[in-house]
Amino acid sequence: MNWNSRKVVASKERPGVEFVVALMTFGRRIELMRQVRDLGRRLEYFDAGQDAKNGMEASLLGAEIDRLYLCWGVEEIRGLEIDGLAATVDSLIDHGPEELFVEALAAVKAECGLDENERKNSSSHSTSSFQTGPGGTAGAAGDTVWT
Repeated sequence: MNWNSRKVVASKERPGVEFVVALMTFGRRIELMRQVRDLGRRLEYFDAGQDAKNGMEASLLGAEIDRLYLCWGVEEIRGLEIDGLAATVDSLIDHGPEELFVEALAAVKAECGLDENERKNSSSHSTSSFQTGPGGTAGAAGDTVWT
């Protein structure tokens, strides 16, 4: 048996562009969980808030998590030059076409086992406008907020 720890995903947005995506392994899952853990906790906190500042912080943290996923999962970008240089993950994030960023991110999240709905939810960092409790404060998911 020959195990290949990465796969090539062809871009649908830009024919000829390919993303080399690392496959999920036990060790890589642990690495990713460690990297996302603290940002995820902060994101939950700000997502629970109801003012514009919390919404902005939640959006920023969500974008940082997306960047982390891309840096963690994309090993190489083929068939794309940005400003005359071979594309890297960093150059794609900083200067590349946003639709390719989104497509590469979806490929990484799919490899992580997130279904399409979870992928959409994990990059949608909006705040709700409904009251979460009599005093307007949020509780942890799954906890009884009020009775």
